[in-house]
Amino acid sequence: MLQLKALLDADLDAASRTGEQALNDERLPFTLRVAGTQDDLWKAVQIRHSAYARHLPDFAATLARPEPTDFEDGVAVLLAESKMDGAPLGTMRIETNRYRPLALERSLELPDWLQGRPLAEAVRLGVTEERIGRVVKTALFKAYFLYCAAQGVDWMVIAGRSPIDRQYERLMFRDVYPGQGFIPLRHAAGMPHRVMAMQVSQAEPMWREARHPLYDYVFRTRHEDISIAATRQATLAEPAWASGRTASTMSRHQ
Repeated sequence: MLQLKALLDADLDAASRTGEQALNDERLPFTLRVAGTQDDLWKAVQIRHSAYARHLPDFAATLARPEPTDFEDGVAVLLAESKMDGAPLGTMRIETNRYRPLALERSLELPDWLQGRPLAEAVRLGVTEERIGRVVKTALFKAYFLYCAAQGVDWMVIAGRSPIDRQYERLMFRDVYPGQGFIPLRHAAGMPHRVMAMQVSQAEPMWREARHPLYDYVFRTRHEDISIAATRQATLAEPAWASGRTASTMSRHQ
């Protein structure tokens, strides 16, 4: 875990003492942070809604406003925002089981090796359809991993519908129930998803051994533009007006 500590603490000396090459620095054309204000949250809702509307318009209609889960303890909404014009470029919501079971546990019972462990599920992933969307998605997954490492999460859990599940497979997530296939999930409007997981402590050695193409990006590169400090709990509270606004009305006023 020395490399994780080097990343989280931005400690170049510690990295060099492990015998590994020093961390590289890379700046991104966007910032990525935990949503800490109402404006941040609405930007996340806007990109969430627009991303789902491209493929699942009926389901997207239910995402035009913040969801109650966005305001719960143990939850972090990530927002990627353009440095050039402040436009939202991507979002992901991380839900831990610190205060309540994961949302997917309403649809399936987790196996013994996940029971009683600190878990974090990534949901509501959405990115811009512009070319930079791929870079944003990669950065969101790095932020997801860093957040889990910082919060003491043992396993990252994610569910993907076809063909998105193949992206998670390439990231070396493993099936929670091998051979069971796709499972309808209540928190995803009953749509079938493949449920997968990755052990946080094994991510670095697993990717290093596999020579994963994103290994250097995640483990050997320091991105100052990615901030995973969990500030949202102190600043986000569900306002009375939340039910009266939608992502579409927000976009018209920006």
